Amino acid sequence: MNDNPRALKLADRIKVIVATMLDTRVKDPRLGFVTITDVRVSGDLQHATLFYTVFGSDEEREGTGAALVSATGMLRREVGRQTGVRLTPTLEFIADAVPENARVIEDLLSEARGRDAELEKAKAGATYAGEEDPYRKPREEDEDLDDEEAREQEDVLDETISDENTSAAGGFGREQA
Repeated sequence: MNDNPRALKLADRIKVIVATMLDTRVKDPRLGFVTITDVRVSGDLQHATLFYTVFGSDEEREGTGAALVSATGMLRREVGRQTGVRLTPTLEFIADAVPENARVIEDLLSEARGRDAELEKAKAGATYAGEEDPYRKPREEDEDLDDEEAREQEDVLDETISDENTSAAGGFGREQA
């Protein structure tokens, strides 16, 4: 997408002009219920790509595409006249794939909802193969010990740690250099 403000403004103007012309001036019987969804203009303002959707069957879409191609000259002349740009951009009509993509996405979402419902049904009667929570948890202190016994255990643990530190130093005290 071009970030040029002039190109964006011209694209919006082309969209309005072409939509109005298709509604009022183009009398081709092949033209179905068409909607201009987006217009993109190149940075040099020389080429405009118009995306459109058609409501109807495949035959109506093909007929509308042919009608748009045949009306391109008249539409380009009117775009040049109403915009006043020095060089009128060429117009290219491309069928927009957004409705088909939306339909595919909607089908996938409904399939996912169905699978989720099946999974919920299967989960309703299921039981755990092992324990409900298989992860290890930190040991909890015995609640039977009173505060004095807990302090004694901490003192014994502190003495053990200090003895290990002394033996790890090789039995050397601070006097040795």
